Amino acid sequence: MSIEVGAKLQGKVSGITNFGAFIDLGAGKTGLVHISEVSNGYIKDIHDVLSVGDEVTVKVITVNDDGKIGLSIRKAQEQPVASADSTDESRQKRYPQKDSRDNRGRTPQKKSFSRSQSSNVKEDFDSLMSSFLKDSDDRLTSLKRNTEGKRGGRGGRRS
Repeated sequence: MSIEVGAKLQGKVSGITNFGAFIDLGAGKTGLVHISEVSNGYIKDIHDVLSVGDEVTVKVITVNDDGKIGLSIRKAQEQPVASADSTDESRQKRYPQKDSRDNRGRTPQKKSFSRSQSSNVKEDFDSLMSSFLKDSDDRLTSLKRNTEGKRGGRGGRRS
């Protein structure tokens, strides 16, 4: 039996550790489901979700050259596709709109993100990280410029 990345398989939980569960896939093959791949939510104790002997459907996410097989239960489950409208509605329910002024009565500057909320195009991690770093550097520069002359003590700037 050839195990390929992306395949969905049936297996039986053969062992549980504090970091995940070992799944017997048959034909002498065993894979590991890391605790982060068991459920979409946070799991404090894996014993609350799985026990030895449980039948589970898993998706193969990695197969290493040394024979280690990485599995996921949460990726094997069919997840409903959420539309952009329903995502925005749920976000508004969780984070209701506040007054557009901050605690000092000023209107905050509009934040610009490189990621478009309306498009479903996912950007890769590198471009998101580079835009975050650029935004972070701009904010640090602005913060240093605004607080530079406000420090007390000897040798401070005099205006």
